[in-house]
Amino acid sequence: MKKSIVYLGVALVAFANVSLASNGNSFSKVTHKVVFNETITPLSVAISKGDIESVKKFIEYGADINEKSNGMSPLMIAARYNKTEIIKFLLSKGARLNEKDENGFTALKYAELSNANEAIQLLKQN
Repeated sequence: MKKSIVYLGVALVAFANVSLASNGNSFSKVTHKVVFNETITPLSVAISKGDIESVKKFIEYGADINEKSNGMSPLMIAARYNKTEIIKFLLSKGARLNEKDENGFTALKYAELSNANEAIQLLKQN
């Protein structure tokens, strides 16, 4: 009796594997698309890391305060990552508060999407 149950189990597993292998359309296919964008600026990397000293150096050495990186201005990046000290610095250096990206999002909208409460309060004050 035990042998017949084992054989029946093996047969079921083998049949299930064959039926699944022959019907490739029964599962949805997941594809991953990796996009490498070479427009990421060193300033945007420093902002996302919260490295205020590097941000100050980049601006001092002539980095454009409003240059977009991956479609976002430095102020948008700082707002997204809730970097309030960097937001204050960028605004003091002339960053455009109401600039929009290709989706029509401002720095305030990025802060709201990221639940960056301190950045939201700071941007609303200006």
